[in-house]
Amino acid sequence: MPRPVKEMQMRTVPRKLRTIHDLQMSRFGKPWPKHGLQLLYWFVKECIWENDDEMFLACDPTTGIFGFHPFENRCNDRNEQLLPDMDSSYYVVGNLYSPQANMLKDYVKKNKDVQNDLQNTDRIIVTTTQQKQCFGKIYATTHKDKFDYNPNDTFHISRSLLKSIQSFESVEDFLSSVGYGKVSYQMCSVACVRVLVDDSDLKDEMESKSSTTDHADADTDSEKQLRNCGCTIL
Repeated sequence: MPRPVKEMQMRTVPRKLRTIHDLQMSRFGKPWPKHGLQLLYWFVKECIWENDDEMFLACDPTTGIFGFHPFENRCNDRNEQLLPDMDSSYYVVGNLYSPQANMLKDYVKKNKDVQNDLQNTDRIIVTTTQQKQCFGKIYATTHKDKFDYNPNDTFHISRSLLKSIQSFESVEDFLSSVGYGKVSYQMCSVACVRVLVDDSDLKDEMESKSSTTDHADADTDSEKQLRNCGCTIL
């Protein structure tokens, strides 16, 4: 009798972003009003410090500061995990409505009250190690619905990219470098066609029903009136 086939757990390997160009092409944090790029800049500037070319966490995610909370990395309905299994724990930040998320910088929370499905969907996930203030890997990801993240929009942020982001003196410079806020407008030409209608018959009818000459005099200026406007989107 053949043995039952055990359902295989799928493991994903997020694409690694190594340069600012990679980040730009990934489309992470775009378009407005998504806040992932602002969140990533904040994380690099406020939560990481360097010493002898090594990078360390400047905050302890286990305390819940800035809205950090555990990320379970559970399987979705297709038996897929978002991130690889690791011995260390995952912590996620970026939910603007989490406790202590009010501690985030204003530029991260800027679009908090915008009524848009894209608002508040981006997150940063970090792995912690047993060594205090050390971290393993950093991921950027995006919700695809209320519960699950999109594997196709999940990226491993390399150390080289972290250092590149650190080199920007302002969030505005960083956002400009990755093209955030540049809206492509689709030019549309609207041709309004004025239809002039000869109102001679209408004028005669009005004059016949009028008991005074005032109506006839008032209607002489409307022999050709604008009766309709047809707008065509080209």
